[in-house]
Amino acid sequence: MYLSKFHRLPDPEAAFALIAARPLGAWVCQINGALVANHIPFLLTPGKRPKGSLIGHVSRANPVWRGLGSGTDSVVMFQGPQAYITPGWYPTKAEHGKVVPTWNYQVTHVHGVARAIDDPAWLLNMLTRLTAAQEADRPVPWAVSDAPADYLEKMLRGIVGIEIGIQRVEGKLKASQDEALPDRLGTVTGLRARSGEDARAMAELVHRALPPG
Repeated sequence: MYLSKFHRLPDPEAAFALIAARPLGAWVCQINGALVANHIPFLLTPGKRPKGSLIGHVSRANPVWRGLGSGTDSVVMFQGPQAYITPGWYPTKAEHGKVVPTWNYQVTHVHGVARAIDDPAWLLNMLTRLTAAQEADRPVPWAVSDAPADYLEKMLRGIVGIEIGIQRVEGKLKASQDEALPDRLGTVTGLRARSGEDARAMAELVHRALPPG
């Protein structure tokens, strides 16, 4: 991923926070000479590796897990808020007209080696943790243990675990940091006037990226 000096996230915790907030990752790996993409909810977990790992699962019918062998280089992309930015929000448009549209976004890319895990105990532990993370803010959280044991056993037979040991993490926040300050302020105002969760979230990201003062 191209990272300019304006948009690089130097704090890895900010990149990891995006994974927790938006855990559906676009996982891309090479199987038999072809690029294969799958969309999987992942859980970030610490482990023996300095940067931990991503864990999740795929359907047993998905052929990707059979092609992983002893380990396959992978990248998983997590998409945060994103928004089209119109030059109509820029005060400099009226001054000189030398402005163009752009697109703001936040992403985290995780690079690592993927392996398949076909172990019922591991799968049950992974599903329990992944579910607990997503149910945590519900008034009455659903737990994996709420389902009948024989039904869970049947469901577990239909999936295969995926673990990606993290080797490198890249975080990018494109939030108008390289624009003139009046135009950045105009972008915040414009985004706040729009409807939609992404527009509101990006407005706050642009606002937080403003220089102090």
